[in-house]
Amino acid sequence: MSELTHLNIAGEVHMVEVGDRTPSRREATAEGFIAMAPAVLAMVVSGDAPKGDVLAVARVAAIQAAKRTWELIPLCHPIALSGVSVAIEPSADGSGLRLEATACTTGSTGVEMEALTAVQVGLLTLYDMVKAADPAMTIGPVRLLAKSGGRHGEWRHPAGDTRHG
Repeated sequence: MSELTHLNIAGEVHMVEVGDRTPSRREATAEGFIAMAPAVLAMVVSGDAPKGDVLAVARVAAIQAAKRTWELIPLCHPIALSGVSVAIEPSADGSGLRLEATACTTGSTGVEMEALTAVQVGLLTLYDMVKAADPAMTIGPVRLLAKSGGRHGEWRHPAGDTRHG
């Protein structure tokens, strides 16, 4: 296991110094799921939800969340994101929706938290938009799929990518 970098030598929490790191292209992709009743899924996918285009609102919320991650997670650095993409599609098993977010930057620290925050807020927004129709919706799991750049280079989740099966 890697050393926990948010603790100093005395075991106290601190914000990691990244100013001496060489900037590099960094990218992270995360995914999450929300399970819902089949009728609610059909309503969302068809665009017939009473609150409007649920998927569009969730995409915008996810992008906004990625941009503001540093305000939500106490030890995250403010990052100049060069891009955030969000895709929402029916999950492979048809039980709900899968949301994937990718965050990119060229900088001295990674964007894993931005991708994960985008997914979480996007899923919460989906829940909020249709909770009256199905308050029993379930969010999860959420996970980092892949990251690249920086000192540790490429990483892919050992369980693989759910997009392909």
